[in-house]
Amino acid sequence: MIEKACAFIRERISDFTPEFCLVLGSGCGTVAEQIDACAEIPYRDIPGFHPSTAPGHSGRLIFGRLAGRRVVCMQGRLHHYEGYSMAEIVFPIRVLRHLGAQFLILTNASGGINVRWQPGDIMAVTDHINFMGDNPLIGPNRSEEGVRFPDMTHAYDRELLTAADSAANALGIELRHGVYLATSGPSFETPAEICAFRTLGADAVGMSTVPEVIQAAHCGFRTLVFSLITNMAAGVLDRPITAEEVGEIGTASAGKLGRLIEKTIEIVR
Repeated sequence: MIEKACAFIRERISDFTPEFCLVLGSGCGTVAEQIDACAEIPYRDIPGFHPSTAPGHSGRLIFGRLAGRRVVCMQGRLHHYEGYSMAEIVFPIRVLRHLGAQFLILTNASGGINVRWQPGDIMAVTDHINFMGDNPLIGPNRSEEGVRFPDMTHAYDRELLTAADSAANALGIELRHGVYLATSGPSFETPAEICAFRTLGADAVGMSTVPEVIQAAHCGFRTLVFSLITNMAAGVLDRPITAEEVGEIGTASAGKLGRLIEKTIEIVR
């Protein structure tokens, strides 16, 4: 199926080989508007891909240039809470690696656990805690892609983090660093869970990204993750959390995130 998906895509992009793969999460989809696109392919048309049902996830691949670099953008991702298996969630990551992309930049919307932060902040993820209860590498190992037991110590590439810091400094953006904790969703977390996650060392919580990072480590991507704090997590503020709040902050901060991604791509060599 990987070969079928790659062949289908190559027929539509000719000899275009992406350097960077961007995955745009909730509230971050408008970043794709900055790309000088040469091809757009809906997920539903690609063998092995599945449609994204999450709000604000357009569900298409966009090929083109950003900051003069060749990129492929996933405008929307798949989530475990949509009913997709881990294998289905990470299938696009495997395909895009086979197409030749070397760098993976993922974005997501998250709830702020660190009480010193506020909605609208951007966090560069330095590590993660997997509370999803699953792993995309369970099952027979695909030895042609990676080893049976991949090391996760440097899953978040330090050189890419340095480039992101340089980009943030150049743009006058305060870039946080922290640990992202992933749950399966779709319910938001309870105040007691957030208290426990803070004790474990998490700075933000969300419902995505970790499966893709694990798969990326397995198949050799160099990975960077930007987490947009769209709300404070349960119990931090005395008010309920809504999906509308997540979307509003994501839309308001998309321009800042887009500039940061573009500048980072420009710096990376």
